[in-house]
Amino acid sequence: MNDRATIAVIGGSGLYSLFDGAEPVSVATPYGSVEVTLGTLGGRAVAFLPRHGGGHTVSPHLINYRANIWALASLGVTAIVSSAAVGGITYPPGTLVLTDQYLDRTSGRADTFYDQGSVRHLPSADPFCPVLHEAAVAAVPEAEPTGTVVVIQGPRFSTRAESQWFRAAGADIVNMTLYPEVPLAAELNIGTINLAFVTDADAAPAEEALTADLVFARFAEAQPRIIAAIHQLVAAIPEGYAGRPLMDPAEVAAVLARTPA
Repeated sequence: MNDRATIAVIGGSGLYSLFDGAEPVSVATPYGSVEVTLGTLGGRAVAFLPRHGGGHTVSPHLINYRANIWALASLGVTAIVSSAAVGGITYPPGTLVLTDQYLDRTSGRADTFYDQGSVRHLPSADPFCPVLHEAAVAAVPEAEPTGTVVVIQGPRFSTRAESQWFRAAGADIVNMTLYPEVPLAAELNIGTINLAFVTDADAAPAEEALTADLVFARFAEAQPRIIAAIHQLVAAIPEGYAGRPLMDPAEVAAVLARTPA
């Protein structure tokens, strides 16, 4: 394992081509093993993790989020750049968005590391790291600089009524995976940036029907733009970035000291 990889990229399996000198490793965690690829991107050591597994085989509500984030933290990661396909509520298809807020509409997902031994309350007013977000906005000027994502349980898409409800609640985009990925990272003092790509108009009345095939096709078509933006985001992370000091370092250390399964 490479303790120099302080940056992680979380995204789809199609992003493997980003990395030079890619080396797959298996990381044992208290929540199960995780496959991570270590390599370099723009001269910086990076850990890559496909959130849906190799070949997109894990449904959003079944992703082992705690194992994923614990594995990255154990490697020494302090910053995560993630990409995500999203439905658009206020932003049209084809838009890149730098997400800065979320609304959680998931259920039943294990969403904290502090479920044994102590009670800790995570500050969540700014769920994505403001320092990293500011750097991201400057690095990717073509992206919308702000966006609220509503994270739904999945794997089904929204109804039209739900989509209208999300708009009324202030959501700009819809996704199935950013919760609890983002708060779990924050619980281990890891800062996050999210680059969202709008693949569709969610369930709004439109000529085209929303299907998984449409989402995958649009996301694949946009890969060159997404890859270019990820390069820019990784390069924009300040040298020596040490993460977000949201939780007591001793409590974080106690979580990471748990015995892998």
